[in-house]
Amino acid sequence: MFETISNTINTLEITEISEERKAILNPLISYIKDKVKTDSPIRLNFICTHNSRRSHLSQIWAQTMATRYNVSKVSCYSGGTEATAMFPKVGETLANQGFQIIKLSEEDNPVYSIKFSENDPAVIAFSKQFSDDFNPASEFAAIMTCSSADKGCPMVFGCDTRIAITYEDPKKSDGTPQQAETYLNRSLEIATEMKFVFSSLR
Repeated sequence: MFETISNTINTLEITEISEERKAILNPLISYIKDKVKTDSPIRLNFICTHNSRRSHLSQIWAQTMATRYNVSKVSCYSGGTEATAMFPKVGETLANQGFQIIKLSEEDNPVYSIKFSENDPAVIAFSKQFSDDFNPASEFAAIMTCSSADKGCPMVFGCDTRIAITYEDPKKSDGTPQQAETYLNRSLEIATEMKFVFSSLR
C-alpha cells in the first residue's frame, strides 16, 4: 500500500465513532462476516443518487480497507439512481491523500483508474446506474450512502441485503472557501468508518 495512504489509515481513530454510528455499521460487518464464514465472494455496491461523490469515496475506501486488513474476495462497486460523472474534487481529494489517479477518458463522464497500492488492481471509477452491467447483478450488499437514494430507490433487484449508511453530501460546499476542507473531512469520515468495519473482521 502506498505509504501516504498507510500513514493516513494509521491516524484514523475508530474509537471516536459514536455508538449510534457503530449500530448503523454493524449490519455491514455482520454481512461480511457471514460471507467470510462460508468463503463466499463479498460484493459491496455503494449507491447514491448521482454516483458522483459519496458512493465513490465509499467504494474506494472500502476496497482499500479490505486490502489493508487482509479480507479476501472483496469487490467494491458504486452506482446511482442515475448516472452523471464523478465530481473532479473527489479525485483531487483522493490524490491529495496519496491515491494514484489516472484519467482514462475525456468524455462528459470520464473513466478513472484509482490505485492505492503498487501491486493491487486499480479501482475503475465512473458514474453509472447501480444496475449497470459493470456492477454485480446478484449476491451483493446494496449500501445506500445518501438518504435521497435510499428513499427514491425502493427496490434494488438481486441484492442479498440493503443497508443504509448515509453521509452528508459535500456538494453543499461547492464553490465556497470551505470546499477542500469539506471534501477532505467527508473522505476521512468514510475512511474511518470503513476502517472500523474491516478491522472488526480480524
